[in-house]
Amino acid sequence: MSRLYRGFFIAWVVFRYGLDELVLSSFDNRWLQRLTRVLTVGRTLTAPRGQRLRQALERLGPIFVKFGQVLSTRRDLLPTDIADELAKLQDQVPPFDSDVAIAIIELGLRKPIGDVFVSFEREPVASASIAQVHFAVLNDRKGQPREVAVKVLRPGMHAAIEKDLRLLHMMAAWVEGLSADGKRLRPRDVVAEFDKHLHDELDLVREAANAAQLRRNMESLQLVLVPEILWDYCSTDVMVMERMYGVPVSQVERLREAGVDIPKLARDGVTIFFTQVFRDGFFHADMHPGNIQVSIDPKTFGRYISLDFGIVGTLTESDKDYLAQNFTAFFRRDYKRVAELHIESGWVPRSTRVDELEAGIRAVCEPYFDRPLKEISLGMLLMRLFQTSRRFQVEIQPQLVLLQKTLLNIEGLGRELDPELDLWATAKPFLEQWMLGQVGPQKLLEQMAAQAPHYAKLLPELPALLHSYLRNAQNDAGQRAMEQLVIEQQRTNRLLQGLTYALIGFALGMVVMQFVIRVRLF
Repeated sequence: MSRLYRGFFIAWVVFRYGLDELVLSSFDNRWLQRLTRVLTVGRTLTAPRGQRLRQALERLGPIFVKFGQVLSTRRDLLPTDIADELAKLQDQVPPFDSDVAIAIIELGLRKPIGDVFVSFEREPVASASIAQVHFAVLNDRKGQPREVAVKVLRPGMHAAIEKDLRLLHMMAAWVEGLSADGKRLRPRDVVAEFDKHLHDELDLVREAANAAQLRRNMESLQLVLVPEILWDYCSTDVMVMERMYGVPVSQVERLREAGVDIPKLARDGVTIFFTQVFRDGFFHADMHPGNIQVSIDPKTFGRYISLDFGIVGTLTESDKDYLAQNFTAFFRRDYKRVAELHIESGWVPRSTRVDELEAGIRAVCEPYFDRPLKEISLGMLLMRLFQTSRRFQVEIQPQLVLLQKTLLNIEGLGRELDPELDLWATAKPFLEQWMLGQVGPQKLLEQMAAQAPHYAKLLPELPALLHSYLRNAQNDAGQRAMEQLVIEQQRTNRLLQGLTYALIGFALGMVVMQFVIRVRLF
């Protein structure tokens, strides 16, 4: 009965905010269109469609708000006006009862709250659609008091999302079957992607692991702080981490008054992002201003503070190569190479004509060159490439869509801090360094080092194998084997000597090649 009531409520919201028009506008079934007009007689729809969609999702509750946030990242699928409006969705919802939060903490940690924390602030400091955060103090392993932040999953979230997700899957299948536009938007794929992200966010141990990985990756960069995870106090519903002190990055005037170098802060944000992308292939994918602060503590003054690690993106070496070469080819106006990369990646059918794809990409990208490089949006560029590729039946990889969404966030933040920020000039060293690393001696050494454990395991076994063979063989056969072994050893020595000379020559050649590439690449 509750599921039926929920279905009716969703249908009422859909009609109340005129969302039926988004689906039925291109649907040619006249009787259904007439029935809809009868059911919605008397309503007035003066607000833009994007605004109405956002308001409807807010009315439907936290799960649908989160769905709208994820949907807003699919700019390769949505019209611009709808994507822009959905991007305004805020993750602020009323907190749940503190007694319930304490009960969840005690159940997750299997201890009374008084045995875990020296003090616990009942009033949450932040509340979102998935969880809320309380400040507390506990004694660490050395018996020293330590300030922490305690993230608690909202009660009943698993049951609530499963119920709403079933409805979303059903609605997506219905929308996809209505019209050609419904199929083009691939609503079932979008809901499936949302399903995955939401389940990932509901596991706070996974989020804690993401934070720990980012903390290790970023430690040497000295530009960003990531809270330490206290693993003794984590479960799927509870995560305890180091408490961080900082000023929200959106409070620019306060940061400026504190003496923070704002233009440097903007450049550092870009540096952090591209380091995560091209060096680590593991990046924070929810870097909106609500999750970013800036430290004004003298010891870490001017460093970013990253929070909320429920969504991270990962890139393979192939992904990074695709991105780096696309950006580089674009800024050289080598549209043929951009087209070839799309085909080589397998995202466009092999039968696609390079010249046709090249012409489509040129039509999208060429207008960018009427403006200075600092005014070119790499996020918008990536989105335009995705949109053009869609015309040629390309299936965009989810990790690249997540990257494009995060890149748009970074660009917006960077240019809000410093309107003169040249994102390309900041990103160029990372692209250059990464591409040179793919053909240089360092890459060869890395590959040899990766194979070293395999050969290290085989080498100690060779004497035993040889001894066993000689002992079990006949004397004459053993003698012949020994002579043959000596011959093979001499041949091996000559091969090793030649290989050594070849490697030296190869390394010298790579140094020369790097120099040539550095001169010609940019």
